[in-house]
Amino acid sequence: MQTSGTSMARAASVETAAPVDRVAQIVMAIPPQEMTEKVRETISALIQEVDHLRRQIELKDARIQELEKLADTDPLLPVANRRAFVRELDRAISYTERYNVPASLLFFDMDRLKEINDTFGHSAGDKALLHLADLLKRNVRASDVVGRLGGDELAVILTHADEAQARMKAESLARIIGDTPLMLDGQPICVRASVGVCTFRPGQTPEEMLQQADEAMYRQKTVARTG
Repeated sequence: MQTSGTSMARAASVETAAPVDRVAQIVMAIPPQEMTEKVRETISALIQEVDHLRRQIELKDARIQELEKLADTDPLLPVANRRAFVRELDRAISYTERYNVPASLLFFDMDRLKEINDTFGHSAGDKALLHLADLLKRNVRASDVVGRLGGDELAVILTHADEAQARMKAESLARIIGDTPLMLDGQPICVRASVGVCTFRPGQTPEEMLQQADEAMYRQKTVARTG
């Protein structure tokens, strides 16, 4: 996933490498009898300056990429924030429409987070969210996208997954979450999450998909409470 800032930085790196080639060409073009000590010193200083400039550009390039990553990452969890997730969802929708391939959205809402906060403190609640995010990341493919929508709501974009595959994956993830307690000071804390499934449909917007998946999640949560 390349951004305009990264593209500009890389272009600058390429442009900086070009002067080194031009210096080499100039050196080769100088007749041996004109290659005086003064000329050698001047060329050496020029090459050093170009090398310094290239290193500075490389450092700025790395810094730009670091800042872009921070801008797209949730402040608490090591997953995409809402802004970045919606952007990736929009891209996934465009991809599925263009190539006619399936994709689905899973919408997770952690159960009993308030109870965990009230019983063990808000730091325990944060650890429970980190636990949930880690389980999702470790049990989806690298091509899938995990993001936090806010509060105790997380979502996953499942690429190349139709409705049946998405529901199977949702059930598998919910089972893994329920079977993997959070260990807090040696005490196991059960973490559960309700999940809604929404398969991409032509013409849908990211907001419509999120709303549909949220409604599906809420229906499941209601059934679990009354069941």
